[in-house]
Formats: sequence, structure tokens, C-alpha cells
Amino acid sequence: MSEVLNALAEVLEQRKQAEPESSYVSHLYQKGLDTILKKIGEEATETVIAAKGGEREQVIYEMADLWFHCMVLLSQQEIGHDQVLEELERRFGLSGHEEKASRG
Repeated sequence: MSEVLNALAEVLEQRKQAEPESSYVSHLYQKGLDTILKKIGEEATETVIAAKGGEREQVIYEMADLWFHCMVLLSQQEIGHDQVLEELERRFGLSGHEEKASRG
């Protein structure tokens, strides 16, 4: 999985240099944080609707869109996906209650 994430992260970085007219991702970067966040919200909503609809293939499709746009956000924020994976690894083996309590 991380091979795909690494490849995607590399492409997303390259798109920072592309012309917005030639690249959807470059267009998102140019529009800024609010546009990227709006897309994440839209994709999250579409994922929820797909899950409620019970169509497995649609959930996969929408989740891919959501992950993609989250990767765009990470790139825009100069955060590597590996940092998110490290955080998930840190949490592995902790109960949700323990993890939440450790934040506060």
C-alpha cells in the first residue's frame, strides 16, 4: 500500500509546479486551503452516502476519492503521509479510550 501512497505523494508534489489549466491538483493548490477542505467534505459526505446505500463498489470508489483529496491536503500542508502512518502505528495496540485520554 505504501508504494501507491509514495507514488501518489510524488505526483502531488510534482503538480505543485504544473499550470492550473493543465492539472486538477495544481488547480486545487492554486485555489487554496478552503477549496481543498471543501473537496474533502464533499468526498466524506459521498462516502457516507455510499456506505448507507450498501453498495460495496461505490464505497470503495468514494473512499479512494476521499483518500486522494486527503493526500492533496497533506501535500499542501507539507505533511508526509508517512507521518500519518507513524501516528497510526503509535496508536496500534491502544484502546480508543486510552488514546483519547492521552490527548487531554
